[in-house]
Amino acid sequence: MQGVLAGFVTLGAIIALGFLLAQLGVLRVDSQLLLSRLVFFVATPALLFQTLSRAPVDQLFTSGLAVAALSFIGVAGIYVLLARTLWRRSTGDTVIGALASGYVNAANLGLPITVYVLGSATFIAPVLLMQLLVITPMAFAVLDAVVARRRPSLWGLISQPLRNPITVGSFLGLLCSLAGWQVPALVAAPIALIAGMTVPGVLLAYGVSLRLGPKPIAGGSIVELAVVSGLKLVAQPLLAYAVARWLFGLDGRALLAATVVAALPTAQNIFVYATRYHRSTTLARDSIFVTTALSVPVLLVITALLA
Repeated sequence: MQGVLAGFVTLGAIIALGFLLAQLGVLRVDSQLLLSRLVFFVATPALLFQTLSRAPVDQLFTSGLAVAALSFIGVAGIYVLLARTLWRRSTGDTVIGALASGYVNAANLGLPITVYVLGSATFIAPVLLMQLLVITPMAFAVLDAVVARRRPSLWGLISQPLRNPITVGSFLGLLCSLAGWQVPALVAAPIALIAGMTVPGVLLAYGVSLRLGPKPIAGGSIVELAVVSGLKLVAQPLLAYAVARWLFGLDGRALLAATVVAALPTAQNIFVYATRYHRSTTLARDSIFVTTALSVPVLLVITALLA
């Protein structure tokens, strides 16, 4: 499990650097917003294009994909029910809360953890593609409609992916993969450089928010944060285990993979999305903080029980 711990330490170090730079006054609130916009509009589309253009698309339609989809729908559905009936959250806030409850950190932590724990990154590919090509465009369609403050037309819904840089980068990358096109080196090289900004940019902006924003676990509803964290770290892996074992009959490494992937913490990208659309920013930030910290023992326990 040294690989798991090393992944968390690396992310924590960059977040701590962002916190320190904010403490020293090198980065300020406007710097956080600039980093978030740069990551959202430039770096993340480049990373997703680079990742998906090389993705093993032939391995997408597997039982792992179905397990990930059902576990996400389950926990997101629970959150939506509570948010709309109990907490009376707005549509935009509900979307961010649902993402925080079930959108796993497939890229930054999922890739290294599946390699170290399971011996292969192929287990994370279906989840990564599902989140990028299905969940994210659907969430953006709702959030864009909320920001526009009008009911989207049919053409608006159809054309929405073409107006969002993240979904454009994802679909272009998938198109290259499906067609078997190899991106020329003169194009791939600058894309790779820009894509390299994504993870450090997100983490630095997150560290600045921890220093200059409301204190962690003190700026929002403790009850809501506890529910989101419980859904992410307890309900989602349990649901994934049950679906994988009793619905699809998985066992051994496939069962371990489905459960481990579901137990990954909330993706840092949710904080970028929340900042971009000005919805539930504190909940997104705190859920990432809590689930990332608590996912270490959760992953260790799952691996010990199922490995």
